[in-house]
Amino acid sequence: MLLGALLVAVPLSLLAGRVWLDPFSDLPANALVIFADLRLPRAILAVTLGAGLGAAGAAMQGYLRNPLADPGLFGIAPGAALGAVLTFWTGWAATAWALPAFALVGAGAAMALLGLIAGRTGSVMLFTLAGMMIASLAGALMSLAISLAPTPFAMSEIVTWLMGALADRSWREVMFAVPLTLAGIGFLMLAGKSLDALSLGEAAARSLGVDPGRLQWLMIAGVGLTVGAGVAAAGIIGFVGLIVPHLLRRYTDRRPSSLILPSALAGALLLLLADSLCRVLPLASELRLGIALSLLGAPFFLALLLRMRKGLA
Repeated sequence: MLLGALLVAVPLSLLAGRVWLDPFSDLPANALVIFADLRLPRAILAVTLGAGLGAAGAAMQGYLRNPLADPGLFGIAPGAALGAVLTFWTGWAATAWALPAFALVGAGAAMALLGLIAGRTGSVMLFTLAGMMIASLAGALMSLAISLAPTPFAMSEIVTWLMGALADRSWREVMFAVPLTLAGIGFLMLAGKSLDALSLGEAAARSLGVDPGRLQWLMIAGVGLTVGAGVAAAGIIGFVGLIVPHLLRRYTDRRPSSLILPSALAGALLLLLADSLCRVLPLASELRLGIALSLLGAPFFLALLLRMRKGLA
């Protein structure tokens, strides 16, 4: 069903926008340019990044055994964002490939630091605390970069980019985001069976033959590639990895391995629909995708907290 909905939503997203394209009437002279150079790469990016964030969210919630876990908790997204911010701060953002390259380097550095701090023990608690420390450090450094921005234009560009959006993206972003995201989802799928065992507890997982160190590195690689590619291509886009697994968990057997692929499809659908909505809203300027998803995700998160509180009462 999710795949069918996605196959319907993709062509509809190519028609939607400030300039609506009606295939049953005369198309404007620049219709081919709008399709091929603007909307098609944007749709592919929405599907790709949404799939990566959805899969990462499902895997991370299984790994931490916490339904409130989000891919940004590992510190990889802030690390990638910090790398991108440095390109605006130094003026290198105008150079082709500099921004995505620095963002991927930042994600890679965060992944390496996370693995170094967490060590080989595979402790989930240490892993979580290390991720929170990296996220806090990267956030502080981004704030420092904004406050010390060399020009008002650079500060404006940093703030705007951090809001997250797919506007003005091209085939260049598609070329690096698609293979990296698919590789990341592949690592998360490989971790699926170990995540199922981990749901019984760390001691039980070890007795079933799970190697905590190997699982930890699969999670670092999977989340790092999916989230890092997303931040490099579109900035910070939150809540997809939190919302999607919750909506789908009741329709699965609740094993992490059976939730990763459906979450990838649902994440792709959610991000594509949200991006299409941002394009058609009658506003003076296009609503940033990151803001739209935060407006959607914050009430969802609050409702989830209230439901959990009621269950504990």
